[in-house]
Formats: sequence, C-alpha cells, structure tokens
Amino acid sequence: MTKDMVEQGSFSSKDYHNPPPAAFIDAKELTMRSFYRAVIAEFIATLLFLYITVSTIIGYKSQINKGDDLCVGVSVLGIACAFGGMIFVLVYCTTNISGGHINPAVTFGLLLARKVSLPRAIMFMVAQCLGAIYGVALVKAFYKTYYDTYGGGANELAHGYNTGIGLGAEILGTFVLVYTVFAAIDPKRNARDSHVPVLAPLPIGFAVFMVHLATIPITGTGINPARSFGAAVVYNKKRAWDDQWIFWVGPFTGAAIAAFYHQFILRAGAVKALESFGSSSTHV
Repeated sequence: MTKDMVEQGSFSSKDYHNPPPAAFIDAKELTMRSFYRAVIAEFIATLLFLYITVSTIIGYKSQINKGDDLCVGVSVLGIACAFGGMIFVLVYCTTNISGGHINPAVTFGLLLARKVSLPRAIMFMVAQCLGAIYGVALVKAFYKTYYDTYGGGANELAHGYNTGIGLGAEILGTFVLVYTVFAAIDPKRNARDSHVPVLAPLPIGFAVFMVHLATIPITGTGINPARSFGAAVVYNKKRAWDDQWIFWVGPFTGAAIAAFYHQFILRAGAVKALESFGSSSTHV
C-alpha cells in the first residue's frame, strides 16, 4: 500500500471536515439576503436577551429594597439563570441563521479565528449594540418606577475592587465563554454529536451561567460589550460610564486569548501551518 493510498484512506475515514477559513473581506456576501437575515437575527436576539436579563436584575434589586424574603423570589442565582438560560434559548434559535453570536466578544473571537469575515463581524457588532440599546429601552419603558432607582441594570465596578481586579474578572470570564463557543462548534464534536442539536447551545448557556455566579459580585458581569454598552446608553449616568472601558477591553482581550489558545495550541494551527509551509518548500 502506497503512502498516497494510506493518506487517501485516512482522509476518507474522517466523518468530519474542517471548513476553509472565511475570507477577510467578502464583498459577495453583502449582496446575499441571508447576510441581512443574519444581521436582523443578531439584532432581535440581543434585544430579547437584554430585555429579559435587565428586567430580572431590576426585579431582584427592587425585591431587596422592599425587604422581601429572597427565598421566594429572584436571587443572584436567578440572575445567573436568566443570563445563561436566555443565551441557551437564543443560541438554539439563531444558530442556523447567524451562528448565534449575541455578543461582540464572541464575534471578535470568531473573526480572529477566520470563522467570519470582517464585514460580517462589523455588521453583527453594530446590530448587537443596537439590539442591546432597544432591549434596555423596553425595560425602561415597562419599569419606569424602578428603572432609574435600581441602576438600570448597568455594569459597574463594585466597591472594594480596583480596576485591575475588574479587568481580570472580565478577561477570565470572557475567556471561559469564548473557549466554550470554540469547543461547541469544533467540527469533530459536531460530527460526533450531530444527532443531538441542543449540545452546542447548552454548554454555551451553562458557561454564561457559571461566569455570572463568579463575577456578579465584582463587576455585575459584563463579558458582553453590547450588554454593558446598551445598559450604559439608556441609563446614562456618570457611574455607568466611569468603568465602561473595562467592559470592552476585558471581553475583547479574553476573546482574543481564547481564539489563540483554541486555534494555535489545542488545534495546533501554528504547527500545521509550518508543516504545510515546509512540505510545499520541499516540492519547489
């Protein structure tokens, strides 16, 4: 059996394939209706995400202020469930349309990994930020009595924590989320678990849930620049803007680290690229 036959046999035995890298700039997709459907899906998904989650936060804070029994209402655990549960639901609903990003940090990580083009990434981020603003605006419209009183669901650094700790919490939290996203969309796992369609959204939602449990006491948990930006725009108080940079720099840094770790260490992207370069050089 020749080397070529072994390689062909090995290739044919694969039950998955690695999709080719997305073009950095793909002008053709700007003419496709599916592209704009995906943008709309990201807008609506982020709007719904912010409406449900910020409503939960306002309800929790009003409950504390009234001195209600926390055992019969929403708690920090309930807030974490709202965020994680909505991500699970919305990723499941939009995966086949837009990929279910609902987060500029996720989009940024996928852009670095060449999973999406630059125009798509930019349009998704704009749609996500606009969706977040409109989602929080709905909360303000429905909860006028409580919205401003209880902080508008805006992210801010908690008392007793410095900016370094807040930034670190956002970096690590976003790393967990984006790393989970990469693991969930891995071609090998998709081939193996394709008969169970909820397996990709479930760990992503659960990652969001766990990160919220860990970082709500520190930053209120951003890990999503659109979520932090939308709440700051609608609430529009000084304290909502003071540490806003943390909720952009932290998530984007965490997403970049997760993309590098998954693509170049776990998937050995750098080694494969060097091997490909070396093999092509020997044939010249």
